[in-house]
Order: sequence, then structure tokens, then C-alpha cells
Amino acid sequence: MSGALREHVGKKDAKALRRDAKVPCVMYGKGEQIMFSVPQTQFARIIFNPEPCFVEIEINGTKHSAMLKDIEYHPVTEIVYHADFYELSDDKPIVMSIPVHTTGTSVGVMKGGKMAIKQKRLNVKSLPANMPNEILIDITNLDIAQRVKVQDIETNNYDILNPKSNEVLVINSTRQSATAETEAAAE
Repeated sequence: MSGALREHVGKKDAKALRRDAKVPCVMYGKGEQIMFSVPQTQFARIIFNPEPCFVEIEINGTKHSAMLKDIEYHPVTEIVYHADFYELSDDKPIVMSIPVHTTGTSVGVMKGGKMAIKQKRLNVKSLPANMPNEILIDITNLDIAQRVKVQDIETNNYDILNPKSNEVLVINSTRQSATAETEAAAE
């Protein structure tokens, strides 16, 4: 993203920027706050991206590495009204919401069970360099009625902040799997 420093700060200046299809923004995290504006069209790439992303913002020739911390929308038109960015530091941990994805085919699903993902995203604390793009869970060995909790997930160089006893996913029994088990027991 590329932005320009704001000369004046206030309601009149913000309204003028919005009329010109620009979004008033603020960046904090390292020393002083930086007030700047960014064209409205540049937000589509980071707002509609389901993966966590870091943003490189160029303001008057200086590049800043940041993450989108908060965003405010117009209540009727839903265009971006204001954005807050947090400037990243290599030695300071950050917290982000990271998506949960699965790999493999569960034994329980093969028997007719159904997988239910209870938590699609988990809060992760890490240094920016160690922040994962996704939390990948191998479900190959999960049978019917087995579950994965936060405490069961292996973490490398990051911490999951959700309670350790929270269920992330479970393989539920279905009528088809219950019928198959009953038939197998009868034989």
C-alpha cells in the first residue's frame, strides 16, 4: 500500500479525504503515531483475504511493515471509513487470529462419521517472523467420537492463546455410521 501523510487532522480533513475516495488512517506501535491516508481501492486486497497478512505501507518514501489492527466501516454504504495499523517490530510479539485447516482423511469419516470444526480460527501469539499462515491439523487417525483440543496441537515458535481444553474439531457419529456399527456387531 502507498499512502500520504495527512497535513491536518480533524473531522473536516477526514470528510474531505473520504470525498476524494481516500481513507484516513493511523499507524502506531513504534514511538509516535503516524497519521496518513490511503486510496480506498487499496483496501480490497487485505480486507477480503481470509489469510492473516502483513502490509507494507510506503508513506512519503519510507516503508513500514504493519498489520491491520482495526477497521471502521460506514454504517450504510459499508465503505472503509477509518483504519488503524500496528507497526511491526522484529523483537515484539503480536497476536493474530489464524485459520484452522485439516489434512488427510479421517478413519471416522470413512466409516460414515461427519467432521465438525468447532473453532475455525485460533488466536496465536508470536514474533512476526514466526507467525504461521494456518494451523494445520492431521486428522488421518481420528475415529468416530474422537476430538482434537487446543492442547493437542503442536506449536512451533508460537503460542495458542485459546483455553487448552477448548475443542477445535470432532468426528461425530451419524445414522449411517451407527447402522454400520450395529450391523458389524450383529455379524
